Amino acid sequence: MTMAVAETANPFAQQLRRWRSMRRISQLDLAIQAETSQRYLSFLEQGRSHPGRTMVVRLAESLGLSLRERNSLLLAAGYAPAFPESALDAPELGAVRQALDTILHGHLPYPAVVTRPYGVLVAANAAFEMLAEGCAPELLDGQINVLRLALHPDGLARRVLNLPEWGRHITDSLRNRANRSPDPDLQTLIDELESYLPPVDPGPHHLGFAVPLRLRSDAGELRLITTLTSFATATDITLAELHLEAFLPADQPTADYLRSRFTSA
Repeated sequence: MTMAVAETANPFAQQLRRWRSMRRISQLDLAIQAETSQRYLSFLEQGRSHPGRTMVVRLAESLGLSLRERNSLLLAAGYAPAFPESALDAPELGAVRQALDTILHGHLPYPAVVTRPYGVLVAANAAFEMLAEGCAPELLDGQINVLRLALHPDGLARRVLNLPEWGRHITDSLRNRANRSPDPDLQTLIDELESYLPPVDPGPHHLGFAVPLRLRSDAGELRLITTLTSFATATDITLAELHLEAFLPADQPTADYLRSRFTSA
């Protein structure tokens, strides 16, 4: 009975079991990846052994945890966090901000944005104006959430010709992220975004919702595809959680339209 109470009260053991279960990896496979024994890993999950700092880091890396999640696992084991979280306007991130501005400007005449979790806009280039056209002012006031802006009935969604499919491309991606790293705030956002979407019948030949954005404009239909870039080698949580989303023309008329409008921006 005493052992069971001790195991339950061990926050590191609880987190380790939870992450391994969510990653659907066996004790043996995780032990191999972390370069330890299955027996020792079993003792860690039972709270019968205490890991060294290096072992915690190896386990976190083997489980594919984010920097924020790695810090949490270190804290659960009684160690100080390994990764700082700087304010985006902090001096130490000055060079990063300049680099992001250069990338955004260099992507012109095509729209590009930098976002925080979960869709909070950090910066955008001049061509983002094309995506914000016609959106309700309240969606553009204060802290802009580009996911809400995209799918809200008073936002970009009113101009999206394939909203059911394209919208679910967005929500499916968020749901996959939530399955890997559950977060109540993310789930609340997913529920909100899905409430904006009309029903869709994928049909027997459905290949997924990774589809180009078909957008109504004054020049006719525009077709855009997106690329998503993250900063995989970052050691600062703030930087690691940023994403650069760039929109590219999927056909020549769209490319011509964007060049004519934003080349001099």
